[in-house]
Amino acid sequence: MRTQEVLSYLEQWAPLALQESYDNSGLLVGDRNAKVTGVLVSLDCTEAVVDEAIEKGCNLIVSHHPIIFGGLKRLTGDTYIQRTVMKAIKHDIQLYAIHTNLDHVLTGVNAELGARLGLSNLRILSPKPDHLYKLVVFCPPDCLEAVREGIFAAGGGHVGNYSECAFEVEGIGSFKPEPGANPSDGEIGIRSTGHEVKLEVLVPSWLRTAVWNAVTDYHPYETVAHEWLKLSNTNETIGSGMLGEWKGGIELNEALNLIKKSFNLKTLKHTEPTNKLIQKVAICGGSGQFLLEEAKRNHADLYVTADIKYHEFFDTEGKIVLVDIGHYESEQFTIELIANKLAEKFRTFAVHKTAVVTNPVYYY
Repeated sequence: MRTQEVLSYLEQWAPLALQESYDNSGLLVGDRNAKVTGVLVSLDCTEAVVDEAIEKGCNLIVSHHPIIFGGLKRLTGDTYIQRTVMKAIKHDIQLYAIHTNLDHVLTGVNAELGARLGLSNLRILSPKPDHLYKLVVFCPPDCLEAVREGIFAAGGGHVGNYSECAFEVEGIGSFKPEPGANPSDGEIGIRSTGHEVKLEVLVPSWLRTAVWNAVTDYHPYETVAHEWLKLSNTNETIGSGMLGEWKGGIELNEALNLIKKSFNLKTLKHTEPTNKLIQKVAICGGSGQFLLEEAKRNHADLYVTADIKYHEFFDTEGKIVLVDIGHYESEQFTIELIANKLAEKFRTFAVHKTAVVTNPVYYY
């Protein structure tokens, strides 16, 4: 099993196109063609984690946070980042990060948080725009089924909870092959007409190449008449944060105790209680202050996230209870999420969850 096969599987789950512009997800160190001897999954990649990978015979570390986030101008061992990268290179260990792209998928980091809190009716809190295209392609009727099925097999045609969605309309097309053309029908220099079907399908941005390859594999025309239209529609299956419910609602004290128990917390921070039952809950693993207004717009009663600054607690304005559980604490189960995903697919190597606690924050 080559490293690239593992990475391709992860990127089908959490496409790199979904990472934020500031992020650095993907293969950071190593060889895509290296044979995988074992995978170690961690939240952070540190020197201790690389040591653990060496001890366990793992030559691929999959971490949530990228060890290389900003630019590296030198490798002299002056910082823990440099030392970690140098040790990985010395021992032929591949380093891969699956960060904000995993935050943005429906079955990613936030879904894991929602499941552990027992929330129902989970959906994306802030869906992403600008990741949907409409492919319009003109087909002769006798190849329509093959082209359509090829597009569906490549991942096109998904709308919300529905798959294999398309629109078709019949019409008459015309064309005149010019010298040098190699038409599948018609004659050079003579205009021809024929029945065609206009096929329209929605395609997410990261699948455009795969879908187009499927079209050209099954379409008989030398030059396929088509167009790609970028849509401003949001894709409800990708985006930031998540929204769920405790049906019937629960008291705030019960909610806070459930959060502490679910995430093994000794303490948490929250804003002034409101006088209503907690039913609708917004969640965001990691630093989530940027979604507070979105949680309020969605009428969430409670927002669970991390890294809230002092003055940002005032921004709730009594409309929502804001809970800060800590960055590491909000993402700790991402390790299990990734490890389980890999173990379900691959049987030719061992997948290990790190035993190293990389949380740099201690509580007294």
